[in-house]
Amino acid sequence: MQYKKSFTHKDFASVLSEYSYNLNLGDIVAGTIFNKESQGFLVDIGASIAAYLPTEEISLTIHNQNQDTLPLVNETREFFILAYNRNSKQLLLSIKRLDYMRAWERIKQIENEDIILDLSIDGINKGGLLTTIEGLQGFLPNSHISDINGKESLLKKNLKCKFLIADEKTNKIIFSNRCALLSIMEDKLKVGQIVNGEIISIQAYGLFIRIQGITALLHISEIGYKHIENIENKFQIGSQIKVKIIHIDTIQGRLSVSRRNLV
Repeated sequence: MQYKKSFTHKDFASVLSEYSYNLNLGDIVAGTIFNKESQGFLVDIGASIAAYLPTEEISLTIHNQNQDTLPLVNETREFFILAYNRNSKQLLLSIKRLDYMRAWERIKQIENEDIILDLSIDGINKGGLLTTIEGLQGFLPNSHISDINGKESLLKKNLKCKFLIADEKTNKIIFSNRCALLSIMEDKLKVGQIVNGEIISIQAYGLFIRIQGITALLHISEIGYKHIENIENKFQIGSQIKVKIIHIDTIQGRLSVSRRNLV
């Protein structure tokens, strides 16, 4: 069932005026499902005009539209008035739009409270990890996964996360595992503190070191006062190294360390 998006609020009001019923596009109304059809459900919302819930407007995600989640005949609930179909002279309703609005309300509340979340990893791609919150898909980029080398093993497991970006206008939800871990360890890691860590990666620009489960960068310029020609010849993956914490960025989940004055 298709509806014309060009149908305006003014058109909608003129149609409803024929029935002396005070409804507007975007209203939330209570209704009772009274009949199941091949492409959706008929809904009684107490108006003289018919209301219809298309199947594609039932759930936020397509894979949730199974027999267990489909509405039931005689079920009473709230609906979002989505549009008006001129051909069938029916109001088009949506559960999906209502759930979407309420999901974002909860997401904004969680973000404002700066809560650490324990999210299940639903999928893995080249750029990072996929998860779900309040029925909406979220993403953890590789740069915000603490143990990037163990990324493949995280599927179907839970991971501590904090919001990095939550933008309703673009429907973009991005999380950071690194920010969550830094937040958890904020009482144990301080700038100026000397700690031991394990070298987990060697790059031309420096070393990545795991410190109490958190990955830190030891930039080549912070290894010492002398220039290092071949960093891979001087250090080995898996070896322990003593460093000093010089910067903690809880917004981006970054930990920077130095070996200066320690060697």
